[in-house]
Amino acid sequence: MVVCSFLPAATRMIYDMGLQHLLHGITFECPAQALQEKPKVVRCVMEGKNYSSTEIDKVFSASKAQGKSLYYVEEALLEEIQPDIIFTQDTCEVCQIDTRCTAAAVAKLTKQPLIITLTPNDLQDVYHTAITIATALGHEEAAYAYLSALQKRTAVILDTLRLHQMPLKKVMLLEWIEPIYNCGHWIPFQVAQAGGIDMLSNPGGDSIVTPWQKIVKYNPEVLVIAPCGFHIERAREEMHLLTQKDNWQDIKAVQSNQVYLADFELFTQPSASTLVDGIELLAALFHPALFVLPAQLQHKCFHFSAQFFTHVQA
Repeated sequence: MVVCSFLPAATRMIYDMGLQHLLHGITFECPAQALQEKPKVVRCVMEGKNYSSTEIDKVFSASKAQGKSLYYVEEALLEEIQPDIIFTQDTCEVCQIDTRCTAAAVAKLTKQPLIITLTPNDLQDVYHTAITIATALGHEEAAYAYLSALQKRTAVILDTLRLHQMPLKKVMLLEWIEPIYNCGHWIPFQVAQAGGIDMLSNPGGDSIVTPWQKIVKYNPEVLVIAPCGFHIERAREEMHLLTQKDNWQDIKAVQSNQVYLADFELFTQPSASTLVDGIELLAALFHPALFVLPAQLQHKCFHFSAQFFTHVQA
């Protein structure tokens, strides 16, 4: 069995389930270990460029309007690999190569692989993709062991919240800074399992542009900023786009010093393990009296305090 993954989340789950020996090709955005071990079959024309949030949004919006893709396949390499299976996605044509682009590249191959499209909409769908992947690779049992361990971790959080009868925190999680996008798909379910509620989110659907004054009126208690594709260091560079907005200082999360940056991979990369990491991180942010941020996640979160902002501005 020879497999290619055109989706970082699928690559992460293949590694998590111990099936990486079957993986022979990946994308340029896959996890670090995979990038060190596997050839990169999918690339992006924006790879290695340091555009701002606004510039990235304009480039991707223009590409979408013109019906073009910013992603491309190294066709000679794919022909050499001759995969039996390729995993791709149709959840977001902006974030990753989609099935249409994959099919166009595959049509030129001497050997035609099976294309399996993974398109989760909510958290349960993400869990099910692990089963789909493992089953396709002939190791269905690996998915059940993997998911069982993950669901024990989320059960601890839910049981603790119920035991203490904790009220839900009124929160907002941003998927993009300029323009501001709310969170969608599985992320609202992560927020809920961590003991919060994001009433500006779009559960099971696409994230959408959200007017700033709507956020000010909503007035969240906790604000989590996790722009798609950005690690916290990159997100920090864009924070002035929010802090310079009218009424920033009036938001309850800002006044109570509960503004946080988080790595995108805990939210917008839908592998089961990273999303459970995200739930654990959110639980620690929403209810610090009950949950401690796990040591392995501390470098994936940054407390954007008023003191830090004052220091940067000075």
